[in-house]
Amino acid sequence: MSTTPRTRLRTRLHAQRIPAAFALITAATLTLTACGSGGGDGGAGGAAPAGKSAKIPTTDVVSAVKKDEAAAKLLPADVRAKGSLRLATSVGGTPPGTTYLEDGKTLVGQDVDFADAVAKVLGVELDREEASFEAILPALDSGKYDLGTGNFGVTDERRKTLDFVTYINDGQGFAARKDSELTKVTDFTQLCGLNVATGAGTTFEATLEDNKHLCSKAGKEPYSVKTYADSSAIWSSLQQGRTDVVMSTINGLRYAVKQQEGVKFLNEFHRLDVGFAFKKGTKLAPAFRAAVDQLIKDGTYERILKKWGTQPSAIKKSQISPPEIKD
Repeated sequence: MSTTPRTRLRTRLHAQRIPAAFALITAATLTLTACGSGGGDGGAGGAAPAGKSAKIPTTDVVSAVKKDEAAAKLLPADVRAKGSLRLATSVGGTPPGTTYLEDGKTLVGQDVDFADAVAKVLGVELDREEASFEAILPALDSGKYDLGTGNFGVTDERRKTLDFVTYINDGQGFAARKDSELTKVTDFTQLCGLNVATGAGTTFEATLEDNKHLCSKAGKEPYSVKTYADSSAIWSSLQQGRTDVVMSTINGLRYAVKQQEGVKFLNEFHRLDVGFAFKKGTKLAPAFRAAVDQLIKDGTYERILKKWGTQPSAIKKSQISPPEIKD
């Protein structure tokens, strides 16, 4: 939870849309988020079935985290003197992606806990601002923010212009209605002729568009990529039959399926490391890597994963901009 006193939240809340994460559901609806990512990207998390609120975990796993002097000393001198960092956070799904509690004020999610915990290890405050998923990465390059979270998957393409510090392993997966004949997607030609829903501006959209030609090559009708900026719209499109398949983060899909009736998780398709995103050449990376490793060492890391039910996505140590995982 973003309740730690060391975190400031500059809000552009648009509070009137907060209940949509829980109520904008047909029979049952929905980041992806960057994993998305969210993602892996942020943007297509999950949502509770109609008439039932999703049980968002609120266990405090951050406030007991202590500053680690060795990690803090790795921060640039100007950052240590200032004592704060500008963080852009993508909001729009439901756990484990970043969302608001029903009060419309309190941010929660796996990325929130990781960012707050790292900040405590480094002894800095976070000046957190909500930003759209697709706007964060360009804003990092321009210097508007020091870092961003949104379940950002570490891809070779992104590494050309950005740096990342990894803290979890997520990736790409698929889900469908339970009446779908699909049981596992191992090749994009299995999607030919179908409508595939995903988050706008995510690696999922790019992956789907890059592989659409495989259907024509196989003599089949290409699939259609339907993108949505609002995560709830992704799942309502599936439930209403306007789309046939959802491509999103592995962790987000697993959560969504647990919260909804009539949908099923198909399979993991491609694993990706997920990390904090920075401008290329950032001097913050060594400190953030040391902070994540400290969280792994002191047990906070495991507690965060347990809180959000994402233990299978644990990493053994943090890395700076590792090569994309190749299946």
